This record gives sequence, C-alpha cells and structure tokens, in this order.
Amino acid sequence: MQGLIVIDVQNDFCPGGSLAVPGGDEIVAPINAFMDGFDAVVLTQDWHPAGHSSFASSHDGKAAFDLVEMPYGPQVLWPDHCVQGTGGASFHDDLNANASDLIIRKGFRPQVDSYSAFFENDHKTPTGLEGYLRTRGITQLTLVGLALDFCVNYSAIDAAKLGFDVTVRTGLCRAIDLDGSLVTALSDMKDAGVQLVE
Repeated sequence: MQGLIVIDVQNDFCPGGSLAVPGGDEIVAPINAFMDGFDAVVLTQDWHPAGHSSFASSHDGKAAFDLVEMPYGPQVLWPDHCVQGTGGASFHDDLNANASDLIIRKGFRPQVDSYSAFFENDHKTPTGLEGYLRTRGITQLTLVGLALDFCVNYSAIDAAKLGFDVTVRTGLCRAIDLDGSLVTALSDMKDAGVQLVE
C-alpha cells in the first residue's frame, strides 16, 4: 500500500509569504496531478502559535536565520510564519487539499519546533502519523513539498528510520538552501536509505 505525504504547501512558504521558498508555487499543480493512484494522501501543515520559540522575534537581539541552542539541540530562528489561523498558515489556494485523507498539524507546541511529519524536533514527541499509516497498512511512502532541505528532509529520514520504504520526488519539491543545507540534506537522505527520484 502506497501513501503520498505532501509537506507544508502553505502560503507563507510560497512567493509573497513570510518564509518564501523560491519557486514554491511551481509545484502545486504537478502535486495535484500526482495525487491519483495512492492508497492514502496526507498533508502536513505548519501550525505555530504566535510567539513560537522558533521565531527570531521571540529572542531579543537575534535575527532571522541565526542559530541558537534549545533544550533539544540547535535551532534555526525563522521569521514569524504559519501562525495558527492566519492566511499564511493556509494551504496554497490551488492545492487540492480536499483530496487528502488526513491533515497532520505540526509545530503547535510553543517550546519545540517540528520539521518532521513524524516527530517534533526533540526526535521523541510523535505526531501520530506513524500510527495512522500502520493502521492503514501503508508501507511505501512518497514525499513531496516544501522545503526539500528542511521539513521534507527530516520527514523522509524519520520515515526511513521507522522502516517505511521512502521515495522523495525532488522535482515536486523546492529548497531554501540555507548555507549549503540542500547538499547536506540530499546526502543525509541517501545515507538514510531514501530514494531520490526527479
């Protein structure tokens, strides 16, 4: 059984958004066309409370993209983005969200960020996605979405560690590429056993 995980195709990650990924809107129509043929389609949605600890605005004297140490490890500080209930947190208008079986919201705990669809950034607190996929009998996962070098990367590696057969369709993703993060992410995914397919 095959599942498609569509990562964070939200307005704030698309051109004009507060944390825009270059070309983020270019993948929306191809992702819609790709949804057919999967036994389950899951969307993830970044869903931060205002004043989230991963926001640079929550740290005096810090700027967006600075690196700080959190109790769970290093954390990039981001511009305020995907705040619960805002237009920026909404899925891109053209994304066929109605085709999904499940929406997983992540990053809603104020003190810990969440890149992965499976775990918060403490690598311990689960989102519940694994249990859903297991009970549906899904063993093969294809991941697409935003951003390739952060949330797609973390989700793919966690899925592989959990024993799923994982493919990332890189042509249906876009990357931030922060200080070489894209090259590192591609290497880390390969090392984890993730298949990378254009």
